[in-house]
Amino acid sequence: MKKVSIMVPCYNEEENVVPMSRALVEQMEQLPQYDYEILFIDNCSQDNTRTLLRGICAENPKIRAIFNSKNFGQFNSPYHAICQTTGDCTITVCCDFQDPVDMIPKFLTEWENGHKVVIGVKTSSKESKLMYFLRSIYYKLIHKLSRVEQIEHFTGFGLYDKSFVEVMRKLDDPIPFLRGVVAELGPNIKRIEYEQAKRRAGKTSNNFFSLYDAAMLSFTSYTKIGVRLSELLGVLMCGGSALAAVVCLILKLVNPDLLLTGTAAILLTVLFVGGLQLFFLGFVGEYLLSVNTRSMRRPLVVEEERINFDSADKTSKV
Repeated sequence: MKKVSIMVPCYNEEENVVPMSRALVEQMEQLPQYDYEILFIDNCSQDNTRTLLRGICAENPKIRAIFNSKNFGQFNSPYHAICQTTGDCTITVCCDFQDPVDMIPKFLTEWENGHKVVIGVKTSSKESKLMYFLRSIYYKLIHKLSRVEQIEHFTGFGLYDKSFVEVMRKLDDPIPFLRGVVAELGPNIKRIEYEQAKRRAGKTSNNFFSLYDAAMLSFTSYTKIGVRLSELLGVLMCGGSALAAVVCLILKLVNPDLLLTGTAAILLTVLFVGGLQLFFLGFVGEYLLSVNTRSMRRPLVVEEERINFDSADKTSKV
């Protein structure tokens, strides 16, 4: 019998963890041909989430939980949890019900048809229209600039075969961006469209800074646009100031009274030096990006507690 792992990341989801656990168990009980495990990973919630998770795990040994010692961010925590699953495939579902659990049978059907990665792609959303519009702009921008063909309106919701989970375990990336990893390395990807529902209860933990961090992680992981723009701007400033210096010299020779003595020279010198600095900052940035991604060996998360894990079931920490 094949085993299906379902991973649910949560942070301050006291209103959703119990209904989500029940919905997932009910969904899997309708698929008796599969064994299953449900893994919740809590990113150091400040509400009653952990107490509720302990109760859920006590009632059902197939439900497991990992408690992080601190909040390690919205990317590291779920990535780590995926790598701790033991099923023949792993399905990721958000705890707020914006990812419809009734798509699990569809994912499994496509998986049985041979697809190693099956993902949900939003075609519309019941969230704020402005937010959906801004996300659309972001996806199109990163799609144009990235060296890897990014998947628009893909949030990580999907099914991953154990062979791809093993690839994720071996990446050894201290700042993994799941959406980019799937787009770059995912084999035989099947896309299933869906409408994103409204959040069932509670408030989202996303804010401007977390969304900005997500955007910058995708840009720095899969584009070189930042440092390349610095280099290009530096070259343009240097070339422009050098050309302006030549023009000023000619004008001064033709008409000595046309330009104030010293003003143009100071201005052009400042522009030229500033251009050189910007160019070399961008140039050094190329190396720093490369060194940064190769040298960091920090763990994705530090666990505080595991529930319903047997010693024989533990996979290697990432």
